[in-house]
Amino acid sequence: MFTASDTVHLADRLIGLRHALHREPELGLDLPLTQAKVLAALDGLPLEISTGRDLTSVTAVLRGGCPGPAVLLRGDMDALPVQEESGVDFASEIPGVMHACGHDLHTSAVVGAAHLLASRREELAGDVVFMFQPGEEGQRGAKLMIDEGVLDAAGSTVIAAYAIHVASTVLPLGVVATRPGTILAASDSVTVTVHGRGGHGSSPHLAVDPVPALCEMVTALQTMITRTADAFDPAVLTVGSIHAGSAFNVIPASGTFQATVRTFSPATHQKIQSAVRRVVQGIADAHAVRVEIDYQANYPVTVNDPSEAAFALSTLRTILGEQRVFEAPQPVAGAEDFSFVLDRVPGAYLMVGAVPPGTDPATAPMNHAPQAVFDDRSVLEAAAVLASLAAARLASAGLAS
Repeated sequence: MFTASDTVHLADRLIGLRHALHREPELGLDLPLTQAKVLAALDGLPLEISTGRDLTSVTAVLRGGCPGPAVLLRGDMDALPVQEESGVDFASEIPGVMHACGHDLHTSAVVGAAHLLASRREELAGDVVFMFQPGEEGQRGAKLMIDEGVLDAAGSTVIAAYAIHVASTVLPLGVVATRPGTILAASDSVTVTVHGRGGHGSSPHLAVDPVPALCEMVTALQTMITRTADAFDPAVLTVGSIHAGSAFNVIPASGTFQATVRTFSPATHQKIQSAVRRVVQGIADAHAVRVEIDYQANYPVTVNDPSEAAFALSTLRTILGEQRVFEAPQPVAGAEDFSFVLDRVPGAYLMVGAVPPGTDPATAPMNHAPQAVFDDRSVLEAAAVLASLAAARLASAGLAS
């Protein structure tokens, strides 16, 4: 078992890595600078390292001193297209790109876990796979790594997988939360394009105006959500972009809106997708416009294996104490492509508080905000959490065999 005190000797290394990653964030699946920093940070450890074919991933395997199964620890590496406004002295040097979600901390924490576990390699009853993943923010990097064999990198399929996510709001520094079952939502995207017939704004009867249809669709979809989803199995639909026309007195020929849909069960996921199509098409028919609906199912529901979530909660309560570890009462509407991993192997996804002391967690800028700030020390907490889960899970597998 490990605590943050076990990472003190790594503090300069891990926080330095976090700052370096934060200064040079990269987007998507191609992260050559990030990959190079990770490889340098792992240099000298007794690891079997490979890199991805179709993405700049890093997979590292630590062989334990005793035979046994393998477990996996995931760290996502990509940033967001956000202009940083955090005010930290290691702020992004790349215009319009920021580690606003804390992936720089996740990556550094998994590097820290690799160092901690390597220091006790002879005690491990099995192997640990370290999964450094690009493309979490919408590019399905986890699925690509699975397709390239990350779950079998140790020679057999991992028996459990764990990942953490730091929180710049809500959770105080060092507090850990998870839950059995659904912990994060499925995420879909919808693009609706309405085609009418343009004309002069003074004579709408001579045109086919797509704007009223667009507006009716947006409001009708909100009503549809409340009348389709069970109150105890909810759904969220948010229209984040709408555009039509370029002049106040011109009826445009077409208009478009884009929305995100979040659901918490496969049944509601399917129900809402069908309802979106039905409502949009019905309104289009009523307005005599033509409509194109591009509905993309992006990430599935992130579901923690109940026994793995219980194991994580029990293990971390023993290490951190009852006051710092709690079972989350409900899922969060965010989405995660670690869901693809948990669809294949049992595991657990955990939240780790990273709110700086002196900042009210209730009002701190949230993840993805340009002003989001994460306490450096959370990387030490997260590294200890991940290393402890891996070591304890291998030990429990050995006892059960």
